[in-house]
Amino acid sequence: MGHIGSYVWELRQKVGKRQLLLPGAQVLVLRTDGTALLQRRVDNGVWELPAGACEPGQSFAGAAVAELFEETGIRTDPADLVAFASLSDPDLHQLEYPNGDRVHAFALCFCLTGWEGSVTPEKSEVSEIGFFPLSGVPDPLHPPTREVLQLYAQYLQTGIFQAR
Repeated sequence: MGHIGSYVWELRQKVGKRQLLLPGAQVLVLRTDGTALLQRRVDNGVWELPAGACEPGQSFAGAAVAELFEETGIRTDPADLVAFASLSDPDLHQLEYPNGDRVHAFALCFCLTGWEGSVTPEKSEVSEIGFFPLSGVPDPLHPPTREVLQLYAQYLQTGIFQAR
């Protein structure tokens, strides 16, 4: 997938639908009441965390900040992100998009409790957005998002960075 002119878009012009290895970031945005921000994708209707691929010269935290703003309108400082897990297991994080593009994603997962701005979905990617209790997330939930939420629960229990 990827927006016109992005790094992924440029790669797709050269390799077509072939599987790409993509580093990226996911952000679990939490309010003080413990609810989490989830968004419903326009292309396939599943609920997920704000996330996206790194652009050349961009760090994981930089990608997290950029994607969070792009998809939700939320602004934050990279220093406010707390890395709690990575998700790269090919059994869990190989994706095929509705247009046939395939990726094996390598995501650094961050949680965030402080931000600025109001939540405003980016209409070309996000059809719905809202805060939900972690015990009652909406369906259909994107399988990698379900895994990230489980990794977060393990992180809270152990205080140890989770890798899967």
